[in-house]
Amino acid sequence: MSTINPFHELLAQQGIMPKEAMSWTKQNAKSIQIGLPKESSTYENRISLSPQAVQLLVANGHELIMERGAADRAGFSDADYLLAGASVTDQIQEVWQCGLVLKINAPTIEEISYMKPGQAFVASAAKYQLSAEAIDQINAKKVMAIGLEYVEDNGGGLPFVKSMAEIAGQMVMPIASQILSASQGGGILVGNVTGVSPCRIVLLGSGNVVEQVARAAWHAGIQVQVFDKDIYKLQRLKQSLGFPLVTQVIDSENLPNALKEANLIVGALRSDSGVTPCIITEEMVSKLKPGTLIMDVCIDQGGCFETSELSHLGKPTFTKYGITHYCVPNIPSLVAQTASLAMSNLLTSFILKAGKTGGIEEMLWQGKSFMKGIYCYQGHVTNGHMGKLFKKAVKDIQLLLLSRS
Repeated sequence: MSTINPFHELLAQQGIMPKEAMSWTKQNAKSIQIGLPKESSTYENRISLSPQAVQLLVANGHELIMERGAADRAGFSDADYLLAGASVTDQIQEVWQCGLVLKINAPTIEEISYMKPGQAFVASAAKYQLSAEAIDQINAKKVMAIGLEYVEDNGGGLPFVKSMAEIAGQMVMPIASQILSASQGGGILVGNVTGVSPCRIVLLGSGNVVEQVARAAWHAGIQVQVFDKDIYKLQRLKQSLGFPLVTQVIDSENLPNALKEANLIVGALRSDSGVTPCIITEEMVSKLKPGTLIMDVCIDQGGCFETSELSHLGKPTFTKYGITHYCVPNIPSLVAQTASLAMSNLLTSFILKAGKTGGIEEMLWQGKSFMKGIYCYQGHVTNGHMGKLFKKAVKDIQLLLLSRS
C-alpha cells in the first residue's frame, strides 16, 4: 500500500493541493486499489480514467496509482492526476500489482508477469491483442480478466463497444475526406457540389458506426446505400435516423453492382462470436474501380474484407488491386481525450458500484450482465467466444462461484 506521495507533499507545500488529498485514509472492505499503467503500444493514445474521474474515486475511498506519463498522449498531465489525489510512480510493478488494473489494450506477456494471484484487470479482449499463451499466463496466476467488448449493461447492450463505435463512426467521414481528396486519381470531395455527381458510399452493417456515418452523409447531401443481413436491424436503423435511406440485404445481387460504383466502402459488421464474417472476397475487391477507399472498421474482429490487414495510426493505409485500404483498429485513439473521457464515464460507474457491493468479486453476484464481461476467472476460461478463439476448455462462471461460496 502506497504512503504519502512525495509529489503531493511538494504541491501541498506550495499551497496548490489540500493536505487531506495527500493520503488515502478510507481503508475498508469496499476500497479498491486501482492501477493505471502506460500503454505499451506506440499508437494507443487513450487512458482509462480522466483526472476528474480519479478525483471522484479518491473521494469515495479508493486509491489510484498511475505510471508516470501514462496520460500524456490523451492530453492530461501527471500534475492533473496528482491534484486529483492519485499517486504517480516510475515503478511499473507497483502499478501492475494493484487490486484492479485499468487499461485500453490487453496486457502483454511481460505485463502479465508483473501481476500477482487474485488481481483483476479491465482491458480490451480483441483477438489480435491476445494469444493462447497470454490466456495461459492469466489463468496460471488466477487473475480475473474482464474484456471491455463483453461487458453488458442492464439492458443487454454493450456500453463500451457502443461508445467507441459512436466515436469511430463520427471519424469515418473526416478520415475518408482527407484520404480521397489526396487521391492520386485527381482527388474526390466527400460532399455534394451543385451540378456534380456526389461521392457514392456503401455501408456494410447497421449498428452505431453506420448510423453515425449515414447521419453525416445525409447532412452533407450524400445518399448512401446500407447493406446488412438482418432486415430487423435495417428497419431499426431507418427508424432511428428518421430520414429516407436506401437499405438492402447483403445476399442481394445488388451488392456487387453497388460496390463497383462506390467511391467509399465502409465495413462495420460486428459479430456476437467475436469474429466478423468475411463477406467481401478478394475477387470482389479486384473488380472495384481504382481509387476506391475501403475502411474496415471491424478489423479488430478480423474484418469483413478478404483483403484487409491490420494497419496502425503511423501508417494507416495500404493499397491492393489499386484500392486503398484503411484498417486501423483503434480509430477513437485519434481523438484520445474525447475517447478517454467517454471510457472514463463508463468505468467510473462500474468501479463505484463495485465499491458499494464490497469489491470486484462481490459484483459477480449482482447480475449476469457483469459476469459476461469476464473471460478468465480462477484459472479457467469462462467466455465461450474466447474459448473457441483460443481453443481452450470453458467453465461456467456461475458454477465456479458456487464452488467458492
